[in-house]
Amino acid sequence: MAQLFDMNTDQIINHDGSIPKEVILEDKTELEQIRLIQQLEDEDKQTIFRLVEKMLTNKKFKDFFAKNAATL
Repeated sequence: MAQLFDMNTDQIINHDGSIPKEVILEDKTELEQIRLIQQLEDEDKQTIFRLVEKMLTNKKFKDFFAKNAATL
């Protein structure tokens, strides 16, 4: 159980009753969102950055084709 939740057994046995709340990024400012992302492990951060890069690239292509299709 400790491994599953990335905790040590003392943390589980002497649990203080507070359970972390779900993080909802929409409710945060852009700066707070970035700070939360910075708390992630490197592999998770890289996954987020790759996803954002892909989305930005897709947007650029869509904008390019929309602009050039209008001139045809």
